[in-house]
Amino acid sequence: MQNNSQSRPGGDIIVDQLVRQGVDHVFCVPGESYLAVLDALHDASINVTVCRQEGGAAMMAEAHGKLTGRPGICMVTRGPGISNALAGIHIAKQDSTPLIVFVGQIETGMREREAFQEVDYRAVFGTQTKWTTEIDDAARIPELIARAFHVAMSGRPGPVVIALPEDMLVQMASVADAPRVEPVESAPVPEQITQMATLLAGAKKPLAILGGSRWTQEAVNDFIRFAEQQQLPVAVQFRRQHLFPSSHPNFVGDIGLGINPKLLKMAQEADVILLVGGRMSEIASQSYTLLDIPVPKQTLIHVHPDSQELNRVYQAALAINATPAQFGKAAVELAASSQDLRKNDVDAAHATYLEWSNPQSVNTPGALQMGKVMEYLESHLEPDAILTNGAGNYATWLHRFHRFNHFNTQLAPTSGSMGYGAPAAVGAKRVMPQRQVVCFAGDGCFLMHGQEFATAVQYGLNIIVLIFDNGMYGTIRMHQEKHYPGRVSATNLQNPDFAAYAVAFGGHGERVEKNEEFGPAFERAVASGKPAILHCLIDPQAITPTATLDQLRAAAEQAQSQ
Repeated sequence: MQNNSQSRPGGDIIVDQLVRQGVDHVFCVPGESYLAVLDALHDASINVTVCRQEGGAAMMAEAHGKLTGRPGICMVTRGPGISNALAGIHIAKQDSTPLIVFVGQIETGMREREAFQEVDYRAVFGTQTKWTTEIDDAARIPELIARAFHVAMSGRPGPVVIALPEDMLVQMASVADAPRVEPVESAPVPEQITQMATLLAGAKKPLAILGGSRWTQEAVNDFIRFAEQQQLPVAVQFRRQHLFPSSHPNFVGDIGLGINPKLLKMAQEADVILLVGGRMSEIASQSYTLLDIPVPKQTLIHVHPDSQELNRVYQAALAINATPAQFGKAAVELAASSQDLRKNDVDAAHATYLEWSNPQSVNTPGALQMGKVMEYLESHLEPDAILTNGAGNYATWLHRFHRFNHFNTQLAPTSGSMGYGAPAAVGAKRVMPQRQVVCFAGDGCFLMHGQEFATAVQYGLNIIVLIFDNGMYGTIRMHQEKHYPGRVSATNLQNPDFAAYAVAFGGHGERVEKNEEFGPAFERAVASGKPAILHCLIDPQAITPTATLDQLRAAAEQAQSQ
């Protein structure tokens, strides 16, 4: 890195700022629009992961942001490149993940002529980011990149897009580097903690719900102690299951798609709900029916790091502007609850969760059953294995039957984006190579970004991808049978031999058709030391843990005939 007093080209200044901010990974698809930055990366102490599509690169960077709490860095070219990256940007927005996307831009003198691949980034990405900007002056690079890190991490984290005009990247400037940026912490005031203690002390059926981002291992540990002291049952929001250990006696399940009916009733009948970190958006709120709007019938205590999210949808009885870490530090200092009677209710709710999450309790059609797959994985996965997935009915099995017991073991898009699992697995393994990483994918989901398996091979990342193939877009087919029974339209798929696909890229691949084949195949995949795909053939009738396609169709036809 050059001395601050020396004149440097814009591309070098950008990379120097990333080094100052502690960036150790960049995920990119190269483009001629930011060659000066690529050249500066040549001599930098930053690992560069070359991806096969910009959407995959953005998803890898988003996964990095989820795992580290600091912005994942993605670099793409202009026009079609940034358009492809929008899928990952949208995930970061809805999942509250810190992400910074650098994108090449036309020369400043060519603006508003519809030059080659010209895009008005502020207009296109303004609603999908926390901030979108364009750097015209190389001397302002340290200022604007420092601001980008602050915006991406602070309050409710999210994505930032920074456009880089080609001529600016070769412009010389003498400017000091900016210092490392840390996220701004917000903490509760003592009076709020006292008021919360009073509300919880008077509650007969309280429920804590954890969600959102900005959690740390320390914050999780503090909340565990707090829940124990206050005899609180604890649930987690959709795809935030790593925020509280499922084996803990205070854990009662996840509030999302396919919710345990007993947990749903528990939330509906709660007299006090303590919501920490999350927003209770559409999926967690059961399409905004769980809590009345604007004033919930349950006494709502809402803790969130961004004041703009408090009282945005739900008017809370007590709104606390605090990060999970600072809230946990304050809450754990409260005296233990004297409500011993609540312990029996907590124990009963945890027992209900254990029953609900037992894969032995379900039986579905087919020679290879998802329940048996989950039963095997629960006894053979490494304790801190990172599980990734995209969107589809196959993910129901992972969310319901895998018991997440460690922080930072779940990478899944709350935005419901297909194709996320494979690039997220690559990003996770690239950042944390010592951890086991297993991707769950449907046949439709995988091929959205399945080309990133080549990236795993290129960097020797021994991820294991489990592709559950039922020959269709299963979630859409499920809804078709519910609303238009028997009228199958645009949901059937013809798939390749995914095992051969893996081998063609240089990985390990096997086809699994029976229950007894899965375990040995998984063990061979692990032993191979290569990126691996297990192509798992699932009966199309096994659409959910509780219903077949024929059952859904029959129920819909009966309802229509009445």
